[in-house]
Amino acid sequence: MNYFMVQTIAVRLGAVALLVMGYHWYGWPGVAGAVGALVMWMLLHFTRMLQVLRRASSRPKGHVQSSVMLNARLHPGVSLMQVVALTRSLGELRSDAGEQPEVFRWTDTGQSFVECEFQGGKLASWRLDRPLPAMADAAP
Repeated sequence: MNYFMVQTIAVRLGAVALLVMGYHWYGWPGVAGAVGALVMWMLLHFTRMLQVLRRASSRPKGHVQSSVMLNARLHPGVSLMQVVALTRSLGELRSDAGEQPEVFRWTDTGQSFVECEFQGGKLASWRLDRPLPAMADAAP
């Protein structure tokens, strides 16, 4: 069982526990309050997702200011949405659509790129690739 499944189950159990505690302590008004809190939590996440996607829609697909800085800020387990928020750009899909793991690439102006592999929506691995500097012609 991976982290994503455990997190999903924990969120669902937490929601059910909140509903049960609301009913136990305050009856039906407590359930209404708990449902209101859960709806507010879901709306906050939805609003954040729309804000991230709105910012990313105005930038070129697969572009990042600095691949090196992106590489330094990544760590295993961050979601695709968090990486899109970091880059402010949608990644260029490198794997087949719907195939796991999903591979996305972000490239900067110097042709350096970060290729990220997501398993179940979470960052599993990534690599930074920097082109070799152009060799200057040696004068005799």
